[in-house]
Amino acid sequence: MAKQDRGPQAGADTARRQALRLAGLSAAPDPGMDRFARLVARLLHVPAAIVALAEDGRQILPGMFGLPEPWAGRRALPHSHSPCRYVVDSGQALIVSDVPADERLRTSQAVADLGMVSYGGMPLTDGEGLVLGALGAIGHEPRSWDAGELADLEDLAAACSAELRLRILSAQRRSAQKVLETARAAAERARSEAESLEHEAQVGLDHAELLLKASEELAQTSGLEDVRRRLHDLLVGVGKPSYVGLLVAGQDELRRIPDPDDASSVEREFLTLPTGAAFPSARAMREGRTVFVPHREALVEEFGPEAVGLFDRLGLTTVLCLPLWGSRALLGVLAIGWAKQHEVGITERAALTAASGYIAQAVERAQYLDERISVARELQEAMLTDLPLANSIEISALYQPAADDHMIGGDWYDAYHLPLTSPGRESTLMVTVGDITGHDMHAATVMGQLRSMLRQATLDHPPYSPAAVLTALDAACAVLPLEASGTLVHARLDPAPPGSSWTLTWSNAGHPPPLLRSPDGRVNLLEEHDVLFHQAFEHVSRTENRRELAPGSILLLYTDGLIERRGHDIEAAITQLADLLNRHGNGPLPELLRQLGNRMAQPPPRRRRRPAGAAHSLIPAPKR
Repeated sequence: MAKQDRGPQAGADTARRQALRLAGLSAAPDPGMDRFARLVARLLHVPAAIVALAEDGRQILPGMFGLPEPWAGRRALPHSHSPCRYVVDSGQALIVSDVPADERLRTSQAVADLGMVSYGGMPLTDGEGLVLGALGAIGHEPRSWDAGELADLEDLAAACSAELRLRILSAQRRSAQKVLETARAAAERARSEAESLEHEAQVGLDHAELLLKASEELAQTSGLEDVRRRLHDLLVGVGKPSYVGLLVAGQDELRRIPDPDDASSVEREFLTLPTGAAFPSARAMREGRTVFVPHREALVEEFGPEAVGLFDRLGLTTVLCLPLWGSRALLGVLAIGWAKQHEVGITERAALTAASGYIAQAVERAQYLDERISVARELQEAMLTDLPLANSIEISALYQPAADDHMIGGDWYDAYHLPLTSPGRESTLMVTVGDITGHDMHAATVMGQLRSMLRQATLDHPPYSPAAVLTALDAACAVLPLEASGTLVHARLDPAPPGSSWTLTWSNAGHPPPLLRSPDGRVNLLEEHDVLFHQAFEHVSRTENRRELAPGSILLLYTDGLIERRGHDIEAAITQLADLLNRHGNGPLPELLRQLGNRMAQPPPRRRRRPAGAAHSLIPAPKR
């Protein structure tokens, strides 16, 4: 008995097989399809998502996220496990809040094997409208799908369908080119089709490149200004906008982050915007949804005159405002504008929506880092020493924050008087510059403890030998659970009668050499040093050295943040520092420190300065 022909259904199955073959998709991972599954999981906050395509009695999964084994390895599901077949058969979306309670799915093996308790699926179609499968979101708990989630899922399904069509069309183009070589007229038609497909391919590549660049570029940002700086270059390939703006949520307002590289930007005139203002960005913030203004007439009709005036001055005709959703709240709005009227298609909107997710993550991270930077800077500034007053010696200090603002740590300076040994004499002065290993809050905490310990050790060891003090510090660090290591110079300045030389006694624990400028301008490196201090070094033999400081001498103590640059020799930097001290040493000490900080911050030709934790400089100078 002959098998009965299934008619249209058999033809549809054949067309699906052909479409999958042309798209190059099978029961194997596909990076592009996996990306759509990840986007579904991220935007809809579901534990699992699939790109399921119908193939001869089963559903293959070229795109997948979050499925358990063995299905994750097999990349295929039987009909008993996949609700995709209902989407394929009906050609409609399938939205189920509670799978075990649904007549169609409650007997499905997917409930037990996949943990599918809720499901949302949108059809994926080829260029002829044939349903090839479904883009599905899988929840492990019952859930009520809201309109925004379904709209996001529909947008992503449209983008995924466009990708499938693009692959199918690309394969068809390659096949057609072989046939069209036989006829001139056919070749002309092939050329026209190729141009069209090339444009579609470029659009698809632009979208894919946008998402790739967003995931890579924005992961490296360190603050809101950095995020803002990268946005225009990031989005220039999609629709070629003429303006990209970033607004972050504040207390009942939006705060605009202006382009840090454009000091004359018109947007600086509107740095804050009430959330109730008649602006597209404010509406996107209030309603938590995308707001699209297709042309100036719509802007005039729906928004206030201030918005029209700003957009006219920015030269914008079309504007798209996307809400930036963080992990817990709405963080702000991304505004994209075009000078000429621009149609934002489904795939472009899907790509921009997906990119806004990466931007929101970068904004959330930047806000967290900015908050940490603010707290850390306050802590660092609170730890800085108030310089003591002295009659016959000048002392000045400079703390210069790091090039990378998030880096903060254990660089410090200290200066204080010792008890008077005899009435009427000027008191001895102790000065210290040090650097605790690390550029973080832990290093700053250890620095504060060590500075106090060093003061106490100094006062407990008359006659205040720097070497004896560092030896006592080594012993304490070996016993106490500080995990302290680093370098420092600890020095004693003994006073002399007016017009006479002061005496410098110092001990160097692995620190960059101090510089001593004599009154005639010559600069010497005080290179004598011992090993750095470390909790493992309990029995280090510390030494000390002594020099006479004639009136008008300058002693410069500094940390490595002043001289270290990536790809630049440290000895050359110290030589440069000595030269600057020689040339500018006759001016006031604060001005000298400013000159040293500014000149040493300039990178050498064709090289970039390595971000340092901080640069501290401390200059005592016996008065002339």
